[in-house]
Amino acid sequence: MEIINKKAKFDYFIESEIEAGIVLQGTEIKSLKKGSADLKDTYVRIKNNEAFIINMYIAKYEEGNIFNHDERRERKLLLHKKEIIKLKEMASIEGYTLIPIRCYLKENHVKISIGICKGKHNYDKRNAIKEKDIKRIEG
Repeated sequence: MEIINKKAKFDYFIESEIEAGIVLQGTEIKSLKKGSADLKDTYVRIKNNEAFIINMYIAKYEEGNIFNHDERRERKLLLHKKEIIKLKEMASIEGYTLIPIRCYLKENHVKISIGICKGKHNYDKRNAIKEKDIKRIEG
């Protein structure tokens, strides 16, 4: 199980990455193991010296019961204090943002790779499309 945010690599330059754990409720882990999740339009916000992932979609588990989870709730990220301070400093620089790059299983724990990213301009995106087409044509 690995969920990749393809839009992040297209819309942002990824400066560095940090691995974080995520706090999940009940049936969320079962939905993630099935691959029923999406990182599109997702970002990380730091408030009260805690990191939260905002707008991450995890589908409801079909075999679940009344204790099913909310699909787009804020989920807390598990990071060390030094890592949170570093992320907060980098996010405060103008033009930088915190974007989840991928979600994966590591030793039965769900991990999220957070990228410290800088937004691309339209001409950067056009260049990326051009290079991708050239690679495809050349084979």
